[in-house]
Amino acid sequence: MGTNADQMEREGEDDDDIVCLESFFIDDNYQLTTFTFGSQVLQLLCLQSASTDFDLTGQLVWPGAMLLNDYLSKNAEILQGCSILELGSGVGITGILCSRFCRQVVLTDHNEEVLKILNKNIELHAASDNPEYCAGLAAEKLEWGNSEQISQILQKYSGGFDLILGADICFQQSSITALFDTVEKLLRVRKEGKCKFILAYVSRAKTMDSLVISEATKHKMQIIELAGTRSCVGNLEGVIYEVSL
Repeated sequence: MGTNADQMEREGEDDDDIVCLESFFIDDNYQLTTFTFGSQVLQLLCLQSASTDFDLTGQLVWPGAMLLNDYLSKNAEILQGCSILELGSGVGITGILCSRFCRQVVLTDHNEEVLKILNKNIELHAASDNPEYCAGLAAEKLEWGNSEQISQILQKYSGGFDLILGADICFQQSSITALFDTVEKLLRVRKEGKCKFILAYVSRAKTMDSLVISEATKHKMQIIELAGTRSCVGNLEGVIYEVSL
């Protein structure tokens, strides 16, 4: 039988294991990666595969972001001179592309680790040969459904936004109500339906497919599929929706 000192030492080791657990799962081995969308070439730090846990899906570029960026690069006129807020920005690939056309881009995420890499990518573009590409580009913390954080953003950017963007952000059924609650608050700042939410959606489950449509309807929003945007993304089907009040 071990002594009390032995037992305390073992318990201390257990505590150390718990403290170190999160850092064990966090992968920050980012690689500078080049992406091309039409005539636009972006270089971003990102992971090549997902971290295992702790809600760090935002560390890599997801198929829906590729779908949305392809659409935006082909329809850049909708971005010209606009003010945009992106939900679930991750490493910032969509927001940074938009900064080449928009007057102001606010990229948001709720995860502190993801916000670190998001800010690094903003700094990377601020130091580029074309600093005008990052004019008005900023990152803010935003957890969907968090009224305080939403209010802080709307106070800071009091004019509201012309477009709300989201790329591949519908993963968990439990988050969809909070997502549309947030979208509704952001859309209502601009009266007369002047603000729209553009969602690049990738189908992974039929229950989620119907939930996105029904949740928009519950919030009294019109959700339409943009013509010609339904396509194969990897081995999945993707589509771009336009959502408005």
